[in-house]
Amino acid sequence: MQRRQFFVLLSALAATGLLPSYARSAPYSKLIRKPIPSTQTLIPAIGMGTWLTFDIADDEHALAIRKNILQEFFDLGGGLIDSSPMYGNAEQVLGFCLPEIKNKKTLFAATKVWMRGQWLGKKQMLQSQALWRVPSFNLMQIHNMLDWQVHYETLLEMKQAGAIDYIGITTSHGRRHEALEQALLKQSFDFVQLTYNVVDREVEQSLLPIAKERNIAVIANRPFQGGDLFNRVAGKKLPTWANEVDCVNWAQFFLKFIISHPQITCAIPATSQVAHMRENMGACYGRLADESMRSKMLDYLRTL
Repeated sequence: MQRRQFFVLLSALAATGLLPSYARSAPYSKLIRKPIPSTQTLIPAIGMGTWLTFDIADDEHALAIRKNILQEFFDLGGGLIDSSPMYGNAEQVLGFCLPEIKNKKTLFAATKVWMRGQWLGKKQMLQSQALWRVPSFNLMQIHNMLDWQVHYETLLEMKQAGAIDYIGITTSHGRRHEALEQALLKQSFDFVQLTYNVVDREVEQSLLPIAKERNIAVIANRPFQGGDLFNRVAGKKLPTWANEVDCVNWAQFFLKFIISHPQITCAIPATSQVAHMRENMGACYGRLADESMRSKMLDYLRTL
């Protein structure tokens, strides 16, 4: 079945009472969590991004949908939510929705500083905290390495003071890899966020080995390549052997490939639909692919 056909069937089963609410996304039993290397704290391997999808206007209907997406995320075991001041209204929308969400004790709040200068950076981080309406952030990241040497010193002070738990740095779209390598080797980061998916795998050559050597957690952004991966498999059937790693749709196929890599801590797909959140979180259950299966997944995609 294609991804939307699958959820039409699930909805019908749920409506008849034949499908438990817990199993709306997949018939699995154990949430996949991965350790943050610097502390060994476990977090769910599927998180949630907010770029574009949570940058919405003050629209009652759109806000209601985002609340439902967040509720589904937490109901299915989600934890890490990633945002940024760069994402328009996303942080404000999160702050509006989160107070009304139940079962959110697992929230791992991650945002970014995206500003030149120490004073303006501090001001921006305080503003983000006010917008999210959280007492503190679990993870503060330096967005796209902007003025990273200055912000690193600020974040180190904040971490030592207990104002944040972890320090991170990010890139996206496969950019600035050499500069990122140098930053990771020069300073002690807890997290790095970068682009990784079945097509964009350049980071396997150097950045992921550095993360392993330096005990750095890795967040994979653009897991669906901005949606292009779904265009690539449009009208194509999921291989029957995908059930060996408990994948029932293409979203789970793509996400399971990512989080099966030993160095990937968490993937952060973004969505504006509740049904797609169920699909995404389904990848956080069941079996992970070994190296042989990951190669098989790549080989299959090359034939499409």
